[in-house]
Amino acid sequence: MAASKQHIDPKPILELIARMEADLERLKGMLQPPAQEFDPADPRNKTSEGKLTPEGVECCYRMFDEGKSRYSVARAMKISFAAATHRLNSWRKAGGKKRQRFLLG
Repeated sequence: MAASKQHIDPKPILELIARMEADLERLKGMLQPPAQEFDPADPRNKTSEGKLTPEGVECCYRMFDEGKSRYSVARAMKISFAAATHRLNSWRKAGGKKRQRFLLG
């Protein structure tokens, strides 16, 4: 008697693997040290018109606090070099690293 092939539906197995991968990513995130306390790519950093919000300005300032260049800030925030230069000048006027920090969150 020949052995019959059974058809296995892969959908439930693939769903289980996807859930396991998601759980592993969540666990990995819990064990890794936190990234930055601010995220230049956070959508709350810009208004719908593309202008920086107070959070976006503070994000720029914190990158300048870390010694980032205007070019680095412009790329990370997706703003022009001229806008980053303007923010650098306003950061300096606010006291640079000694300025009062705005709370993010």
